[in-house]
Amino acid sequence: MRSSCTKSMILFSAMAAIHLACQKSTPTGQLRFVSLAWQTPTIQATRAIVAEWNQLHPEAPVEYVQNNWSSIHDYLVTSFETGDVPDIFQYESTMIVDFASRGDLTDLAPLISDSMKQDILDGAWSSVRRPNGEISGVPFVLESLTVLYNQDLFEKAHLTPPAVEHPWSWDELRQAARALTIDTNQDGTNDQYGVAIGLRNAANIILNLTLGFGGSYFQKEAGREVVRLDEAERHLLSTLMAMMYEDHSMSPAGIGQSGPAMLPGFYNGNYAIMIGIGVWARQQIAENAPRGFRWGVLPTIKAVNQHQGFNAQTLSIPRASKHTRQAMAFIEFFANTAHMTRLALADAMLPARKSCIGAAEFQSEENGWKTVITLVDNLTQGPWLEVPGFAEWKTRVANPIFQELFSNRLTVDEAAAKIEDEGNRVLRRYQ
Repeated sequence: MRSSCTKSMILFSAMAAIHLACQKSTPTGQLRFVSLAWQTPTIQATRAIVAEWNQLHPEAPVEYVQNNWSSIHDYLVTSFETGDVPDIFQYESTMIVDFASRGDLTDLAPLISDSMKQDILDGAWSSVRRPNGEISGVPFVLESLTVLYNQDLFEKAHLTPPAVEHPWSWDELRQAARALTIDTNQDGTNDQYGVAIGLRNAANIILNLTLGFGGSYFQKEAGREVVRLDEAERHLLSTLMAMMYEDHSMSPAGIGQSGPAMLPGFYNGNYAIMIGIGVWARQQIAENAPRGFRWGVLPTIKAVNQHQGFNAQTLSIPRASKHTRQAMAFIEFFANTAHMTRLALADAMLPARKSCIGAAEFQSEENGWKTVITLVDNLTQGPWLEVPGFAEWKTRVANPIFQELFSNRLTVDEAAAKIEDEGNRVLRRYQ
């Protein structure tokens, strides 16, 4: 979903021309807000909030500009290079780090109200706070991973889903997956698998789930960041490989697919449990699942704990904006408790404000909200966000090697050694 910031000079020139045209047509006092809302309910909610602001603040109207996740990075690079920037833009905590380190973003720390500082979750703030205390963006919804299940297949297997108070361990998940795996015609090929995980680009899922095993992949040694796969990091990999190649209870289709691409198979009953898909996918299921499809959300699978990573969607102000204080006022309005609740519900993501979490809407059984909202208690920040060279390590080292591993071309030990060797070579170039 994320794109490279490298573009040809032809593209740069074309985009620069577009920016200059926009700049000439923007009235004095008007703010430009670049939104990445993409699910229909979220676009509607975002536009409604902008319209409400414009009605209340005719002196500082906001122009809504629709962008998308695949092109936003290039758009921003061009904006910062030309100096023609939006006043507010939506992005995510993992990606604004580079822009902040280059000095492209306004430090929001002195501009944020005390009420907002105290109400947004500490973990969410940690994802946007730089080592020097600067804040690069305001987090408003949090994207994490969830576990979905097919209620009908559970009932046929006489399985009771675990309660939030008593989550399954990975061993218990493995046992349930075996019970849910069926070769109906005895031809040697399973027609129904217990579990599916989208492993096409596996690094994000593996890193975030490994936190629950106490692993982190990155350590500091002699003041330098290094990649290390110790027992905690290998435990998850070994478990997944055993489910796929010993138990044959995990669908091999996941090796070449992303989580969203596997949803049709979930609807068709090809697998009973989906692990590691973003919480936002629940909105897609609510919109697109066949009539009568019964599904739910399981508590996070427990290893040594239920910790897992998250990514915050953020609102930032470029340093080159000429309307910093008005832009911050809009952010405070856009991300207040009522609006954040509305946006989180529309996007099926977790709200970043403490005052939202207890709202009645998030205690409902509908779309698994009552279970999903408990994820907030276990969200933690992975150490990789501050690792120089992490993006290259993930793209050029981790994802390809995980593909080799899950395709059974490497053992866990071989994959671990390769990730350490090639990964540390990448990191050394950045340190």
